[in-house]
Amino acid sequence: MRFTGTDRLLFAGDSITDSGRDRTDPASLGKGYVRQIADRLPGGPVVLNKGLNGNRIYDLEARWTTDVLAERPTVLTVKIGINDTWRTFDRGLPSPIGKFRAAYRRLLGSARQHLPAELYVITPFLLPVEPEQHEWLGDLAPRIEVALEVAAEFGARPVRADLFMPKAAEEHGAATLAPDGVHPSPLGHRLLAEAWLATAGAPIEEVHRP
Repeated sequence: MRFTGTDRLLFAGDSITDSGRDRTDPASLGKGYVRQIADRLPGGPVVLNKGLNGNRIYDLEARWTTDVLAERPTVLTVKIGINDTWRTFDRGLPSPIGKFRAAYRRLLGSARQHLPAELYVITPFLLPVEPEQHEWLGDLAPRIEVALEVAAEFGARPVRADLFMPKAAEEHGAATLAPDGVHPSPLGHRLLAEAWLATAGAPIEEVHRP
């Protein structure tokens, strides 16, 4: 798919998408995979970063109308789910899988209803670097399945971070890709960007915006 100057690519999610963006500047893309995607797309599409650190799926849903639908993207990517697992373990804030599924369906359902957008879903992933994080995998696995189920239901293209990130960790080491097991390093973000671009079938170039 070739993106043009009339396209609006919006990325919505949690801190992995946020990646230190300046929230006072609508054009800020942060320092992660969203920035890397924008830097490698010819044709000058508008790229918007609507990640917000700490968000669970319910937080994303609460700002969905203003942060996503109102922006009228032509390409929408959602990356959410790891905080629903993380907060279950570190703060005792459960996110029952049925409730999680219903919220995810509402998000993509409203996008499909209100936007003329190509949809992408980046699956949540975890690269355990601490012993206790291995316990999280059982909670995260059904969220990955929900992301895939809902993507299929609403015709979104899946980007399987749950597969390629652990595979890359076998080669590079988990901490090399995500020092805390969750937040990607520059290499981890590069892998996310490359996987998204490959899924989109986008021609890329090595150019960098200022």
